Amino acid sequence: MSGSLQLITYKMNKQNVILIFDIGKTNKKLLLFNEGYNIIHEESTRLDEVKDEDGFPCEDVHALTTWIKNAFEKLYNHPSFEIKAINFSGYGASFVHLDKDGKVCTPLYNYLKPYPEELKQQFYNTYGGESLLSKQTASPVLGNLNSGLQLYRLKYEKPDVYAQIKYTLHLPQYLSYIISSKTATDITSIGCHTHLWNFQKEDYHNWVYKEAIQKKFPAIYPANSTANITVNDKTMPVGFGLHDSSAALIPYLKSFTEPFILISTGTWCISLNPFNSSVLSDYELHNDCLCFLSYLAKPVKASRLFAGNEHEQQIKRLSVHFNTDEGRYKTVVFDNAILKKLDKKNRTKTIETSTAMVQQSIFASRPLQNFETYEEAYHQLMLDIIAQQVFSTKLVLNNTTVKKIFVDGGFGKNDVFMNLLASAFPNIAVFAASIPQASSLGAALVLHHHVNGNAVIPALINLKYYPAKNIS
Repeated sequence: MSGSLQLITYKMNKQNVILIFDIGKTNKKLLLFNEGYNIIHEESTRLDEVKDEDGFPCEDVHALTTWIKNAFEKLYNHPSFEIKAINFSGYGASFVHLDKDGKVCTPLYNYLKPYPEELKQQFYNTYGGESLLSKQTASPVLGNLNSGLQLYRLKYEKPDVYAQIKYTLHLPQYLSYIISSKTATDITSIGCHTHLWNFQKEDYHNWVYKEAIQKKFPAIYPANSTANITVNDKTMPVGFGLHDSSAALIPYLKSFTEPFILISTGTWCISLNPFNSSVLSDYELHNDCLCFLSYLAKPVKASRLFAGNEHEQQIKRLSVHFNTDEGRYKTVVFDNAILKKLDKKNRTKTIETSTAMVQQSIFASRPLQNFETYEEAYHQLMLDIIAQQVFSTKLVLNNTTVKKIFVDGGFGKNDVFMNLLASAFPNIAVFAASIPQASSLGAALVLHHHVNGNAVIPALINLKYYPAKNIS
């Protein structure tokens, strides 16, 4: 174990808590929520990667297992907390394979590992081609990110290893298995661009049955299901875990019934529409749209944009040109007068002939000497990013009755981004939304009835409304 270890304790009174393990690719976190869903204790760590048999970096599943077991034992015996339930949130497109004795029998392969082209062609040629399979499974062709193809790869490249596998668990369900010793399959993990699920038939895709891969998967349980464990004569429910993107949407689905889009912003800006169940078109798939399944087993149409990364690269460029700190953008507030100064041609240029997935915005090719001030250049950068964002969001918005857009993450705190977005969608109410640790909170909320019975879920989301401005 290496890297940072952070420990934050908010309150030390003895109280009932829900324990959530939230496992990201980089940060591994545990959080304790009280019965009002406030975070009262939080820890995070990072684990060194190891290498698989081909020398490709991957998660150290054994170190992760040890960390979770030790953390649970410590918190179970903690004098300030009474654990009433446990659940898990984890990244998707990743499997842990167990042998007949319940032991891990392969590395936790990295979904970024290149997929062999010959095997890829064999797969798609056998099962109807990329376009048909992508539409049926609601996912673009993504190599190992289509995690079902990882099992297909093991079957054909390492048949001896494949034969040893009794159960294949998605990572969130393996996290649950560490504590509960119960095997399960969860719909939110099956439905995250795995190529395993036929969204029209609401069942495993035909190729899964033809390859007999479904025999490796345990039974599917509803997202709010639990297994009971007994420790020192005390019984507690343990959830079967959730894919983190689906988990992060749960607080919104619990709080709002009117159709909405959530734009979750970070390195990627992902537009999520839980109220769009139309079949993905070739055009949408080409522009990196996909569907995943919510905790209610309903399709959520999503589009993604590399806007957070683009923003990070361009503010570095701005800081060098204007000889200022990289964090300068945090002080920039929306100014309509600056927009009026910007050249009209620059302001109205869009990406209509491109796609949402381009790595760079138009701003990357703009000469910075054309801008008099940092603030002017930054407004232009955000105009160019918003052009991409609008393109991306409209892919999942079109032909739906959405009346609200919520933005969480970094851009939700960005005054320029939020004002420009609101003006781009004048007929939709746009809000910045703030939820601490949304995926962890979502994992806690699905266990609400196990811990709080029929109690009403309190207001969980802080909203800030941005009215559309007349940008001329």
